[in-house]
Amino acid sequence: MNEYLKKPSWLKKRIPFAQDIQKVTAILERSDLHTVCEEARCPNRGECFSKGTATILILGRICTRNCGFCAVEHGAAPPAPDRDEPENVAWAVREMGLRYVVLTSVTRDDLPDGGANHYARVIRAIRAMDHMIKIEVLIPDFQGDVRALLTVLEEGPDVLNHNVETVPRLYPTVRPQANYSRSVQLLQRSKEKFPKIMTKSGLMVGLGEDKKEVLELMSDLKRAGVDLVTIGQYLRPHPDRLPVVRYVSPEEFEKLKNAGEAAGLRSVASGPFVRSSYHAAQMFNEAL
Repeated sequence: MNEYLKKPSWLKKRIPFAQDIQKVTAILERSDLHTVCEEARCPNRGECFSKGTATILILGRICTRNCGFCAVEHGAAPPAPDRDEPENVAWAVREMGLRYVVLTSVTRDDLPDGGANHYARVIRAIRAMDHMIKIEVLIPDFQGDVRALLTVLEEGPDVLNHNVETVPRLYPTVRPQANYSRSVQLLQRSKEKFPKIMTKSGLMVGLGEDKKEVLELMSDLKRAGVDLVTIGQYLRPHPDRLPVVRYVSPEEFEKLKNAGEAAGLRSVASGPFVRSSYHAAQMFNEAL
């Protein structure tokens, strides 16, 4: 397998001017916050920052898991959560003028509740500042802890997002500390317990999956009651991460979108640069 595939022309992206991203960067620095955009080396971070948006990373920047695709730093004993973080997040949201907020986190298997109560505190802080703001939470699997999931859901986020990331066959190499069935079950439980909260999931392609597996995955998500699905190209974030097996063409992405929506999913965003929170507000509003 060629670990250094040449990127095709459709994966070239204009880099915004430095001044376009300065405001968001300055706000994040003043509030001592991190974004998944930076930690995961998202290719869209310049575009999103230039538009005044960012996916805020809570619970620190060190993950207790070591997924094969992810550039986020990992370690067995991250620092304790910052007690001031909920208020800092609310301040940053206000300063950025956000009307739709995406909150995500590293996985914190070291915490008894996986960080669920911290998520709840952040949601409450944002709502106390402005109860009209829409909130999407992109959560870890909480190791299947139903009580932790309910702790987040009871705060009434507008969207509960949890990424399956890849097809079941590839979990041992892509997500060795996760479990596909557990992730799908989390999404199903969310919809069963709080049917009015939209559910969302995402996956990467280009890791060695085939089309049939992707179609079966989307069928699994549909049966679990998932409303929104994102599909994007896996891009190797660092030389020690998994190599790209294949670059998927824009035409193939369009076919996957059509297949997912034909299978009954409410909305599918599918394209080379699509990521879980890319154009999240637009996707949510179009699905209403």
